[in-house]
Amino acid sequence: MKATLDHVGIAVADLRDALAFYRDALGLEIEAPEEVASQRVRAHFVPAGGAALELLEATADDSPIAKYVAKRGPGLHHITLRVDDINAALERLKSRGVRLIDETPRPGAHGSLVAFVHPASAHGVLVELKQA
Repeated sequence: MKATLDHVGIAVADLRDALAFYRDALGLEIEAPEEVASQRVRAHFVPAGGAALELLEATADDSPIAKYVAKRGPGLHHITLRVDDINAALERLKSRGVRLIDETPRPGAHGSLVAFVHPASAHGVLVELKQA
């Protein structure tokens, strides 16, 4: 399974302040927001070299990002690894006893398929697998 860093997800409590920091203070370009209905979030991608930052804004009080921010505050939420075949990657992980949040892929941003690996199996890090 070949994996490449695609992006780092950052949960934000105050989108205006987050955009001001990344756009105005750091001078990074911000892509147009995209609604990810399956996660009840609005994603703002910020290209940064060969990967990107993904600023995540909750669009519903019960979304995973809203719950995360309420419990832990804003900050690093997940890392995303791009794979060529997400189903094969999930099967490989399952065969190795890795705990998965998603046993099957679901729709993600940019028309991709995504699945999450539980932090308990990834040394405390929420890992998202993505197939473009």
